[in-house]
Amino acid sequence: MPGTPADPLAADAAGQAAPAADGASVDATPAWTPRSGDDGYLSAERDAPVGGQAVIEGVMMRGVRNWAVAVRKPSPEWRPVAEQGPAPEEVPAPEHRPAGEAEASDGPPLGEIDVRSFPLRSAQRRHRVLRLPIVRGVVALGGSLAIGFRALEISANAQLPADEEGGQEQEISRGMWAGTVVVALAFAIVLFFLIPVGLTSLIKHQLGSSLLFWLVEGGVRTGIFLGYLVLLSRLRDLRRVLEYHGAEHKTISCYEAGIALTPGNCSRFSRLHPRCGTSFLLVVMIVAIFLFAPIGLPAWYWLLTTRILGVPLIAGISFELIKFAGKNRRRRWVRALMWPGMKLQLLTTREPDLDQLAVAISALQAVLVLEKPGELSADDLLGLEVVA
Repeated sequence: MPGTPADPLAADAAGQAAPAADGASVDATPAWTPRSGDDGYLSAERDAPVGGQAVIEGVMMRGVRNWAVAVRKPSPEWRPVAEQGPAPEEVPAPEHRPAGEAEASDGPPLGEIDVRSFPLRSAQRRHRVLRLPIVRGVVALGGSLAIGFRALEISANAQLPADEEGGQEQEISRGMWAGTVVVALAFAIVLFFLIPVGLTSLIKHQLGSSLLFWLVEGGVRTGIFLGYLVLLSRLRDLRRVLEYHGAEHKTISCYEAGIALTPGNCSRFSRLHPRCGTSFLLVVMIVAIFLFAPIGLPAWYWLLTTRILGVPLIAGISFELIKFAGKNRRRRWVRALMWPGMKLQLLTTREPDLDQLAVAISALQAVLVLEKPGELSADDLLGLEVVA
């Protein structure tokens, strides 16, 4: 249901804590001592059943039984860039700012924060077989994709101007959006699974062994993945989405540390999170190498078939690994294994400003006002898997 909670920026400016789920003030004293990282920012030392995703000018947050999306709507006087004339030369942002300092916003004038909440209907609560390891990861990923695309649809519609004739908000048609989702999923499978095996198959006979084949294929797949992330990180149009991605991580970490949700508090935390989808995708690339190794060197059509059919199994195994890492992030050897995925998030996140953090906080508070993840029973949390 649509609604706009109290602006977190106002509470932060007044030096007050943001409201808790039950409407009471949250003590700024952390319930769990956060750890200071090498970059000077804080990171939480515990895991909480909340996750999220950056969307267009906003953030989606999800809990156990509910999810919400908060979007900063464009200011009424704002005009598209095409109507504003040439944009000024972009000044590159510094690579690092001391903890507590946020990047100034260079986006459109600020409008209101539109927040919408929805119930989370999980098939895992109705069917025990869907709570089994690996299976639960596949089911959770499917649910996360559905929610994520729905949140993207809501955020995209929020940026559309009102109909000049009737004054009603315009929306992207469901058919067009469904077509976009299908094309995006097909593109991902082709780019990261079919193209690597196809390119490696061209030199299959020169390699001479299945061991070399799956090593080369895995290297090609990982190389394509890293190149894809580098390309995305350099696209100027995606810069604000990456900033909202950082805002999502900071807000979740602040909540996991038990500190009051204000933009100032959230800005002190790292924009990197162990349960990030970027780290998950890197784990997918690595798991795929070992999973496809026993198949050997069958005919090309069997190679393509196994790569398509193996996607759910790879996703399920990877989800179990990333969830384990999130729960055991305090172990030194786990942090060492997580290090490559954490550093990879430097490509997919940017430092957000306080306005973007306020949007992320609004989304999380919309979830917390409907549920209290810290007080849920074991039955409520059974089979729950959430990616940050």
